[in-house]
Amino acid sequence: MILPPIDPVIAFRVVLSTAVTDAVYVFFNAAVVARRRVAAASWSSAWYLLSAFAVISYTSNWAYVLFAAVGSWIGGYLSITALEYIAPARPKADA
Repeated sequence: MILPPIDPVIAFRVVLSTAVTDAVYVFFNAAVVARRRVAAASWSSAWYLLSAFAVISYTSNWAYVLFAAVGSWIGGYLSITALEYIAPARPKADA
């Protein structure tokens, strides 16, 4: 498989934007689970705004989808790590 030409600056921006977008998505879901309406609505709005750059970037060059996937993984991992630091999970009750 031969990849089309990739601009390293755009690739980095796609990774960064999808990492932040995925982190915002995790925080959106946390707000929904906590039933915090204003926070959930705010995170949802930010989520859509942040996703625009990555979508525009990889629709012009499909190879940037790979960078979007990397950024998404990074964002999900770091945001769950941050949530654990902010509010550690409660131990589950024995069944």
